[in-house]
Amino acid sequence: MTEAIAAANTAWILAAFAAVSLMVPGLAMFYGGMVSIKNTLNMAMMTFGAFAVVGVLWIIFGYSAVLGNSLGGIGLLGDPLEFFGSSQLLTAPAEPALPPALVSGFQLLFACITVALISGAVADRMKFGAWMLFAGVWGTLVYFPVAHWVFAFDSADGSVVGGWIANNLKAIDFAGGTAVHINAGIAALALVLILGKRSTFPNVPRPHNLPLTVLGSGILLFGWFGFNGGSALAANNSASVVILNTVAAACAGICGWLVVEKFREGHATSLGASSGLIAALVGITPACGAVSPIGALIIGVVCGAVCCFAVSLKYRFGVDDSLDVVGIHLVGGILGTLMIGLLADPAAPNAVEGLFYGGGVDVLWRQAVAVLAVLTYTFVLTLVIAKVIDKTMGLRVTEDHESTGLDAATHGETAYVMETITVAGPPAVVAEAVEAAETITADAARAGVAD
Repeated sequence: MTEAIAAANTAWILAAFAAVSLMVPGLAMFYGGMVSIKNTLNMAMMTFGAFAVVGVLWIIFGYSAVLGNSLGGIGLLGDPLEFFGSSQLLTAPAEPALPPALVSGFQLLFACITVALISGAVADRMKFGAWMLFAGVWGTLVYFPVAHWVFAFDSADGSVVGGWIANNLKAIDFAGGTAVHINAGIAALALVLILGKRSTFPNVPRPHNLPLTVLGSGILLFGWFGFNGGSALAANNSASVVILNTVAAACAGICGWLVVEKFREGHATSLGASSGLIAALVGITPACGAVSPIGALIIGVVCGAVCCFAVSLKYRFGVDDSLDVVGIHLVGGILGTLMIGLLADPAAPNAVEGLFYGGGVDVLWRQAVAVLAVLTYTFVLTLVIAKVIDKTMGLRVTEDHESTGLDAATHGETAYVMETITVAGPPAVVAEAVEAAETITADAARAGVAD
């Protein structure tokens, strides 16, 4: 029976790994559709570039730094040399359990996606080489330590010491509200402050392909079931509850965003639906194992509504967060992490009591300390990393490249090939067609959609 359970758990995490891997192209589509036509491929390259760099570092020393035995037993960083090169992960466990190689591969995707999320804040103006360097340095100095704090648990026999948030503070973060979303969101804010605004801000390009963004958000939803459900590390009731809570929050998040958008702007938009979906998924990520389905609905609708307000604050404060990484991932991550302290249901898999279930403020203060710790550490370190890169190789592309678009200037490619169309017919018809085409091109250029 033990071997059968271990095999079932392994099969589930393999499936979850496959689902989470789709979040890489999903994020590329989600971000790519929201930028102008001349920066579509650059956004995709920033996602895949982060995936490549962080994945290599994870194999070499990242797994060890995150899930290895804590240096000095104080819970700040795993020993990066303990599993250096990952060759020790080739051996199957002595007793039926999840293969270490599978756990490593699953967590590798978490690391890559966290870094890739940051790229949306710096769309249209960051050097690709600087981004690749930033991804590697930030992953090493920021993500790996914070992930150790949150995801590394002490071994049952006490022989392995994990991270301080998971084991000493005992804050609840089922799948990465602090290590993934708050971490990426506050890093995005710090990086944007050093990088500066786009030359046209606050007049920014419209999304050039909203169907692509909607498709990307749908793929991200699919991957999120593996992201959250796989974090149960077993094919059991906990994974089932997590998946139910995840989809419940997603539905509520869309509704929450669209209601606010309708009252504020007079329209319920596809971009709003996609954004509300992601905001809710961000919020439920840390809480999916701690709340009831009703609690998940509350978290989803609150994150959808509040993040809809939050994304507009960048114009008030003059912070050019291009694709609303701060407004969605930072704000949504904080909300979801803190609301565990209010809505945690003792019947849920995490089995803790929030304030509304008679548990007092014990869970709430632990969640708040975890949030503040990640905010402080990541913001300061990211400012330093960004400043050093800016002073050495520079973060920003030239004004000409920013105007021309990074697809052509940086990658030598264009997302769409605009073939010349020959119009045949009577002169009056031809003239009318040419005039219409010129009008469309001029309108698109004013909106920043085309060159």
